[in-house]
Amino acid sequence: MNRQHECLRFLCEPRNLPFIAQGYAGAAQTAAEQGTAYSDFLESLLKTEAASRQVRKHSRMTRLAGFPAIKTREDFDFPFAAGVKKSQLDELAGLGFVERNENVVLIGPSGVGKTPLAIALGDRATQAGLKTRFMTAADLLMTLSVAHAQNQLKTVMQRAISGYRLLIIDEIGYLPINREQANLFFQVIAARYERGSWIVTSNLPFGQWDATFAQDATLTAALLDRLLHHARIVPIAGESYRLKPQRQAGMVQVRKGEANA
Repeated sequence: MNRQHECLRFLCEPRNLPFIAQGYAGAAQTAAEQGTAYSDFLESLLKTEAASRQVRKHSRMTRLAGFPAIKTREDFDFPFAAGVKKSQLDELAGLGFVERNENVVLIGPSGVGKTPLAIALGDRATQAGLKTRFMTAADLLMTLSVAHAQNQLKTVMQRAISGYRLLIIDEIGYLPINREQANLFFQVIAARYERGSWIVTSNLPFGQWDATFAQDATLTAALLDRLLHHARIVPIAGESYRLKPQRQAGMVQVRKGEANA
């Protein structure tokens, strides 16, 4: 490292320009070899800094979101998931629903792509710099129950619920919820109503949600009223994507009209 490069690194560090410091030597050599104009050389360094910052920010936002895997909109299998239109997903990927504090509800049987689609939309949100959090319904309810038992519900609601522009809650309806948990979940829905966006996935039609929420039809109706008031409902049909290789190999037979639960 020559004296000039060392001086540049020293000047960049307190100004939070690490990628200019890292890329200067190589960029300067390339510019000298190609006779690049100074203004083009400077523009290239600044673009590198901006692009690298964006990559670093996206990586940080992705870790914060807690996605179980990274799925993108390009990964989604439209022919396999009946009922999802490419134009509809493209519109959702524009994230206008988050800006308007609206919700997205993905409904369909197990294995048709609800979770990958939710993650793909969440990934778009993190790319846009929107604080996003992915949780299963079971994990959310455990967090709320522990906070309630420790008299820290208000703190957890502010930090883990209200602190995110987009909350993704996966697998509502897969496990029954007791009355206390149902009340806690309702508080979360009510607290974010018209203040933040949700993406939720469920294998149950709305008429069966009260069976999950402690058989409380009144609470379930109030919950759905708030969740669905400003919501895009995306019904997804089809056979389980996870069993696709087994079906192709003739190992699994799906009877006509049989639901994939």
